[in-house]
Formats: sequence, structure tokens, C-alpha cells
Amino acid sequence: MLSLTVEQRSWMHGWPVSAKLVILCLFTLVLWPLNDWRLLLATNLPVVVLYLSAGRSFAKAGAQRLKPLLYLIAIIFAYQLVTGRVEEGLAICFKLVATVSLANLVTMTSRLDDMMAVIETLAKPFRFLGLPPRALGFAMGLVIRFTPLFLQRGSQLNQAWRARSPKRTSPRLLVPLALSAIDDADRVAEALRARGGLQQEKTTKSQSESAPEMRTE
Repeated sequence: MLSLTVEQRSWMHGWPVSAKLVILCLFTLVLWPLNDWRLLLATNLPVVVLYLSAGRSFAKAGAQRLKPLLYLIAIIFAYQLVTGRVEEGLAICFKLVATVSLANLVTMTSRLDDMMAVIETLAKPFRFLGLPPRALGFAMGLVIRFTPLFLQRGSQLNQAWRARSPKRTSPRLLVPLALSAIDDADRVAEALRARGGLQQEKTTKSQSESAPEMRTE
């Protein structure tokens, strides 16, 4: 459900990525303690206004990319309906819609490398624990980049199943979906190794800094 940056420019594209991520975090922290489904329904209205403020085509593209969320919401609400907790189910669903929609809006209006830079900066304190900030930022970038592709592949497998069988979609589709994700991970790892890994940039930078000193000697 997390989307890549859309080509259509909006006023939100000019905002710093750090500011948008802070707003997303604050919005989520304020939202999740709420339990009244009416109040949670109202919190979705500002998100809808943000989408519409970028134009009708932008809002349509955002709604299109949020379609996979509907399946998750349907499953959650069906479970809450069976257990007799309708109001609690509505509250959970409205929370998910608001937070995921706002997160999708952030990724639609932010460059992936800018988001990776912010995450890398925030991860610097974890360097003392042996976690390289650049690797953490890169990993988060891969999650954002491959999430829509992973969902699209799942949809393709589901359509292929329905085209070949009158039965309902089987959970066995999770096996080829997981195998395809592992295959993609192997290909990304091979591509990184072929380019020197994540330390290549650091090595190149150190070499460029030492080059003037060599010339002065």
C-alpha cells in the first residue's frame, strides 16, 4: 500500500521529508489511543482533503493504490462482526484507513532517496550497537520500493488462480508468493555485491578526500 513518488507535482512535494514524517508520527500517536469510531471517522476527513487538494487525478491515483487495504479491512471487520464487537471493529478499521492513507500520501509526495537520507540520519545513534545507519536506511528504502510490487504480484497470482479454478483462492498461493520474494531478495543482494555493496560510497568518498593530499605532496 505504500506507493512510490507520483509524477504529478503538488504543493506537498515541496515540503521537507523530515517534516512530513514528523507529522505522520504525531498523527499516529494521537490517533491510536482513540476508541470512539465517530471521532475516528472524522479524523479521516483531513486526510481526504489533503488528497483532494493535490488534484482529482492525484486523489484518484492515491485511492487506486489503497485498494489492497480494503481486503484487510474487510477481514478485520468480518471478524469483529462475528464476535459481536461492531463498534470496536469500526474503530480499528478507521484507524487503519487514516494512518495507512497518510503514510501512502507521504511516500507519494516524497523522493525515495530523500526518505532514505532521513532514516539514515535518525539511525546514526544505533551505530554504537553495531547497526550501520546506511544499511538501515537502505533497508527501509527497499521496503517502500518493493511493497507495491509485492502486492501487485500477489494480485496477479490471485487472478491466475481464479482464471484456472472455480474454487476460492487457496492459502497455498502464499508459497509461490514467498518464494518470489526470496528470489527478488537474492537478485538485489547479487546486484549490491556486483557494485561493491553499501560500503562502496564510503570508500569512494574517503578516496576522493585523500586525493588532494596526494597531489599536494
